[in-house]
Amino acid sequence: MTTFTPAERNWAGNHVYAGRVVRPRSVEELQHVVAASGRVGFLGSRHSFNAIADADVLIDLRALPAVIEVDAGRRLVSVGGGTTYGELAPIVEAQGLALANLASLPHITVAGAIATGTHGSGRGNGALATAVTELQIVRGDGELVRITRADPDFDGCVVHLGALGAVVRVTLALEPTYEVRQWVVEDLPWAAVLGELEEVMRAAYSVSLFTRWDGTVAQAWFKERSDGEGGVPASVLALGTPAPADRHPVAGLDPVHCTPQLGRPGPWFDRVPHFRLGFTPSSGDELQSEYLVDWDRAAEAIAAVAALGDAIRPALQISEVRAVAADRLWMSPSYGRDTLALHFTWLPAPGPVAAAVGQLERVLLPLGARPHWGKVLRADARTLAGRYPRRADFAALADRYDPQHAFRNEWLERHVLGPSPTGGDRR
Repeated sequence: MTTFTPAERNWAGNHVYAGRVVRPRSVEELQHVVAASGRVGFLGSRHSFNAIADADVLIDLRALPAVIEVDAGRRLVSVGGGTTYGELAPIVEAQGLALANLASLPHITVAGAIATGTHGSGRGNGALATAVTELQIVRGDGELVRITRADPDFDGCVVHLGALGAVVRVTLALEPTYEVRQWVVEDLPWAAVLGELEEVMRAAYSVSLFTRWDGTVAQAWFKERSDGEGGVPASVLALGTPAPADRHPVAGLDPVHCTPQLGRPGPWFDRVPHFRLGFTPSSGDELQSEYLVDWDRAAEAIAAVAALGDAIRPALQISEVRAVAADRLWMSPSYGRDTLALHFTWLPAPGPVAAAVGQLERVLLPLGARPHWGKVLRADARTLAGRYPRRADFAALADRYDPQHAFRNEWLERHVLGPSPTGGDRR
């Protein structure tokens, strides 16, 4: 039976959802709620730091049956939209299979991660959404539709921002299982890293650079696949000092929840994320922002942010720099171009963070930066529209899937779609 609760907060606690939360226990109940309600949004792990999911009625996808079905022969796995990567990974591994990539935190939901273009790291690794082969979506009229890679709209449906409907099932491509060894190198001068940026970011399957923009890369995390060619080049390791013990990305914090380092081999799901599967934080004393720029402008972007170091550091916990491969997904921040991702984990201080984000956008937007849709950002739809060549096609797709605008909200109109037309609003 569907249950209801009053308004609740997101994971970080910086946003109070406007509507009541609905917990349907079946797809059929969800279809009824969508068809019968006004403005509708969808919740998973609530790891978004803005109002992208807000609505009068909020459907908690975690309440749906968490059925995970592995097709080992075809190397596919089908999961409910509210399934987390932490729940999925051990089941896939038990079949001798793996996902190509994961994000830093394993407790986020599959549907939420793909909807906002969330990614991991690696010059040759696409965002998590590039693993999707099929979606099942409940549209604005309550109808359940299936979209596959053969569908001409597929590339517009995957990173959907919640504007097309409720993703109740996702099918992901798999590959044979693999092991990973993880190394951390400390105190790399930014000048040396910039001089070898391509080599550094290709030095392992997944590479993350952690910095407070004070002239050094405090830590470089290199994740090396056991089935890859060679190891981290000695020239890259020589840029800093190998960490003598496991590290947390934020200096001084206990690394007990971080995935093992020091070159100890382990399964993909216990090395590719920065944090262990069993670590599921109940709340986050932080805010986050992220901007992705064309790889060809990576050095410019890093220099621009470094110049702001003194101004943004008081609000900053840590910043992570990664690479993401190009994809074809219309609203992905990596659409059509290899990218450098500049991630910022802030203190839970909305005022100083808003000021810091404003300064970042002042220097990064002129470089063509695209924001992560689930983070704190300020740029409006008019500013961002030209950065997404298929944005108009996506808006038309949203109108087709949701002609009554059940899934629109103020945030989507302000930052993505533009003002709502006068017709077709069932608010």
